[in-house]
Amino acid sequence: MSDHYQTLGVDRDASPEDIKKAYRKLARKLHPDVSPGQEDEFKKVAHAYDVLADPAKRRNYDMGGGENGNGFGAGGFGGQSFGFGDIFDSFFGGQGGGASQGPASRTQRGQDALLRLGIELKTAVFGSTERIEIDTAVLCTTCKGACTQPGTSPKTCEICHGSGHVQRVARTLLGQVMTTAPCNVCRGFGTTIPSPCVDCQGEGRVRQRRTLTIKVPAGVDTGTRIQLGGQGEVGPAGGPPGDIYVEIDVQRHETFTRKGDDLHCTLEVPVTAAALGVNLPLETLDGEQKLDLQPGSQNGDVITLRDLGVGRLRAGGRGDLKVELHVVTPTSLSEEQADLLRQLAALRGETAPEAKLSSSGNKMFSKLRDRFAGR
Repeated sequence: MSDHYQTLGVDRDASPEDIKKAYRKLARKLHPDVSPGQEDEFKKVAHAYDVLADPAKRRNYDMGGGENGNGFGAGGFGGQSFGFGDIFDSFFGGQGGGASQGPASRTQRGQDALLRLGIELKTAVFGSTERIEIDTAVLCTTCKGACTQPGTSPKTCEICHGSGHVQRVARTLLGQVMTTAPCNVCRGFGTTIPSPCVDCQGEGRVRQRRTLTIKVPAGVDTGTRIQLGGQGEVGPAGGPPGDIYVEIDVQRHETFTRKGDDLHCTLEVPVTAAALGVNLPLETLDGEQKLDLQPGSQNGDVITLRDLGVGRLRAGGRGDLKVELHVVTPTSLSEEQADLLRQLAALRGETAPEAKLSSSGNKMFSKLRDRFAGR
């Protein structure tokens, strides 16, 4: 009784890929068209590969089963597959494997689709339910995906006799060999449709306008994709539908800008309000809020309103709303207003101010640090 591992010239712990490589090398060398008179050796190699390429047969063979790998002892080559699909793989790069696979199925999965949805910033902050209309392929209600006119059915192809493939003899450097290719009459399906459905022209699907409901979660941003599983087009012959991916495009807001989960805006305040302090109404995406402006507020100060930012997509909760102050200095004063400011300057001892730089760099650094920290 021959040892299959020795026949292929591989170790007993060889990987499936090593076994396949060894088999292909020997198959090319021993093929009858290349080496006449080596038919027995060729069959021996093919049989060894048939056993060792099958995990179950190989496991049984390694445990002491017969040379067929089935545990019934030596049984010659009767009823065994010689792996001719792999032989064709060796010579023709997989052309011969199609015949053993049978006819192709008309039923195929539908393609995925990518749509773009423009939303307002407020929708990104709070989330919403949106509706969009698309033109896509749906199941034909006349034939229910059978592709045939009701009352009729596909017929076996007269050319390939239902196999979906035809064989041809080709002349190569190795001599005459048999090649396999899809049947050009039935297109590899093994059947033809003499009476295709008049509504879908034998496709099993038709174009139709649909309305989709999309749940947009809070926290989405431009570029976020939402997957709608099974909402894409139906495949040929009523195949399963593909998926739809909705890519979000958040439109710019005239007041608020987004940075991560926070919203930012700039608030202009008069110099008097900044000096004296005031409680101001501020219109936000959550409605009107009260903004407490402390006396002595400076240009560039940032006031943080907690939990008024964008909803967090995965972590939950919300970011903050950061309001940066822009203190507006008046550029046109009446004589009365100018006189009042001169009186204020006199009271504050600022009638002859001197231009001087701050003597403490630490104060400037501290202010910048506080601004970046949102204090």
